[in-house]
Amino acid sequence: MTGSAQAISAPIALSCGEPAGIGPELAQKAWEALGTSLPFFWIGDPAHLPAGFPVTVIERPDQAVGASSLPVLPHPMPSMLTAGVPNPAHAQGVIDAIARGVDLAMSGAASALCTAPIHKKALQDGAGFTYPGHTEYLAALTGTRRVVMMLASDQLRVVPTTIHLPLRDVPAALTPDLLADTIRITHAGLIRDFGLGTPRIAIAGLNPHAGEGGKMGHEELDLIAPVLEALRSEGLDLIGPMPADTMFHAAARAGYDAAICMYHDQALIPIKTLDFDRGVNVTLGMPIVRTSPDHGTAFDIAGRGIANPTSLIEALKMAARMAAARAG
Repeated sequence: MTGSAQAISAPIALSCGEPAGIGPELAQKAWEALGTSLPFFWIGDPAHLPAGFPVTVIERPDQAVGASSLPVLPHPMPSMLTAGVPNPAHAQGVIDAIARGVDLAMSGAASALCTAPIHKKALQDGAGFTYPGHTEYLAALTGTRRVVMMLASDQLRVVPTTIHLPLRDVPAALTPDLLADTIRITHAGLIRDFGLGTPRIAIAGLNPHAGEGGKMGHEELDLIAPVLEALRSEGLDLIGPMPADTMFHAAARAGYDAAICMYHDQALIPIKTLDFDRGVNVTLGMPIVRTSPDHGTAFDIAGRGIANPTSLIEALKMAARMAAARAG
């Protein structure tokens, strides 16, 4: 599904994320793997990168093209850094680096924004960060009413309709408007960002066996099926509601381009089981391309040089393909 990276008109911005996590060393490893084959630049404090690693300090994104070492757009922060221990004094700098990346992507100076993992508690403690996470902050910065989180890899693309909610709260949060918006945004994103002319989308049921005709729940009959029927009348190619336990084996996956699930784990367990290291977090519905590695800050291994850069490398490659598809 993901393929190889494509040529882009401007380099990709990579925001630093939490400096005490694995983000800085992953930026180094991504540069070592990609070099000049995929131009990107890091927004952060050069002092936070691994000691002795060469960098090219730039003033403008276009100077990243052809750089002989990791291009860094300096974003100074308080210099004290202990790997694995977040410093509240860095919080505002981390937030501002994200906003700077958004501005560059919105202006076209960057083709896309790739975000290294943040630590929400550190941002809350140090700067009163009020957003649940990256995605909501990016939506606010870009003036986007509703966005969709997709996890994507070569094996599978999945979208959770509801995200970080206790399971008991999912049925009440699952409204016809939310489901319809999620499907429409996913459909449009598959066309605009992934170059699919007529996307095929599978929709999971909420209950075991997709409700089994009402014996195990009525959400499929009363909520999901009517939304799908209305959207089919608009020309969308939709399959479902499907039992979630039979829609992720290889033969079933061959029948659709993305799967929309009703809650977080219903979507994330399949992709993390199939392709744990290569999953990429994609935000659909924004005026800019945004990707992120599908992992956290990993404080327990930060600074040890053992963090796996595969997800970040895949996130940068996917950002390049999506940007090329939009420019198309």
